[in-house]
Amino acid sequence: MLKIAFAQHMKSVRRNLEAPIAAQQQVLKTLLTLARPTAWGQHYQLHPGLHVRQLRERVPVQRYEQVQPWIERMLQGETNVLCPGKVTYFSRSSGTTGQRSKYLPVPQRNLRGCHLKGGHDALAIWFDQNPDSRLFDGRRSIIMGGALTPHHQQAKTYVGDVSAIMVRHIPFYGASFVTPSISTALMAHWEEKIARIAQVALQQRISNLSGVPTWTLVLLQKMLEESGADNCSEILPDLELYAHGGVDFTPYRRQFDALFPEGAPAYRNTYNASEGFFATQYAEGDEDMVLLCNNGVYYEFIPRHAWNDEHPVAIPLSEVSVGEDYALVISTTAGLWRYAIGDTIRFTSTQPYRIQITGRTQQYINVFGEEVMVWNADQALDQTCQQLGATIANYTVAPVYMGSKGLQGGHQWLVEFDHPPQDFKKFQQYLDQQLQRINSDYQAKRQHNLALHELTLTPVPGGTFHRWLRAQGKYGGQHKIPRLSNERHTLEAILAHSQNPFIETTD
Repeated sequence: MLKIAFAQHMKSVRRNLEAPIAAQQQVLKTLLTLARPTAWGQHYQLHPGLHVRQLRERVPVQRYEQVQPWIERMLQGETNVLCPGKVTYFSRSSGTTGQRSKYLPVPQRNLRGCHLKGGHDALAIWFDQNPDSRLFDGRRSIIMGGALTPHHQQAKTYVGDVSAIMVRHIPFYGASFVTPSISTALMAHWEEKIARIAQVALQQRISNLSGVPTWTLVLLQKMLEESGADNCSEILPDLELYAHGGVDFTPYRRQFDALFPEGAPAYRNTYNASEGFFATQYAEGDEDMVLLCNNGVYYEFIPRHAWNDEHPVAIPLSEVSVGEDYALVISTTAGLWRYAIGDTIRFTSTQPYRIQITGRTQQYINVFGEEVMVWNADQALDQTCQQLGATIANYTVAPVYMGSKGLQGGHQWLVEFDHPPQDFKKFQQYLDQQLQRINSDYQAKRQHNLALHELTLTPVPGGTFHRWLRAQGKYGGQHKIPRLSNERHTLEAILAHSQNPFIETTD
């Protein structure tokens, strides 16, 4: 029955992939209709007859700080603020920049018509391309949900990871396929939750799992520890699919492959952020994701040259170009209007619209004009690990300033290895070469060491990054490590949680 339902759903997915601009126009009309009776809609005079040009004139691109006062009103129980009715669920996200938590509304319309619908879209695509899949034939799914807790001031209002909110609202026909129990999946104590999930999963036939790669690896290692098995092929023989998201999977692929020597499950990339489910991988072997254009999100895109403008001009989907980097701007059924979420993407195709996540608008290094982005770092690190037989658990990068005697500087890479290379100095040199190959701006600045010296590799002991996350109150769930920064605060803070002196890679 489920396969039949997903086959029917796939017809809708296919229609919207074939006519994305029409889908986006309908989404915008729906959003304007929903906004009209709200406080936000009345403030900006929004209505269904508004042209997109008029919308841009009336509503400037928003950052969280500008929307926060409106969300605070919703947290206090006020109705009809950003969206119709009262909102009782809020996604809490500190992202990867800043220390203060952000609270984002997740009304029922947004939850069911965006987050959960995006999951349905992804599964419909999976079954369409894998008709013989036995994903739900007497088998279970592991969903790495985060924590969900009552709001400390408002009764019957809950805050937590968006994954936890989704788990709480899994439809009844899906809940029977999920393990562990919903109460276990929503536990706040991450170590205890991982241990319990591992114990339960070892007693069941698991066909698929989903979660952020770092925390999924922690679970798999715990399952190996509990079972005494040599690898995950022994304890998860029925695993078909691993749906990942949150961070680039490239640096983690080799670790997953090594855990499944008899054949790894299919890996599927998804883009489900706190603000919405935006995209999903369409085909095996192609990690680019198709943009979901009919799930309650109207998309706009800020070209790279305007990222730091006070009033950036965003363009619609119909005007994007392949190969260009854009900052993502969204308007959603959650009442977020022209909201810049901080992610950067690149289009690899416009028929259909396929994207790659390239990083964050606040996560890049351009201290010396090198313009290094997260995807540059991920690819260079992956190529280096493949060449030198290493795997990494986590990393972060920050600039190094040389002092007052010259303009030369460099980058410091703080890396926690799962399997370290035999020669750290060789790893450092090869990584620098790969980064030059991938990024021409970095290569130009490295010429003759005129502006940049060779990068510096600083290995740290296992568990360093997790200790830092725990100290920040960000352990588990969807919390991620900041990859690149133009300042050294994060790197120095993580380094302070290293238990042993780091290894210098000197000549």
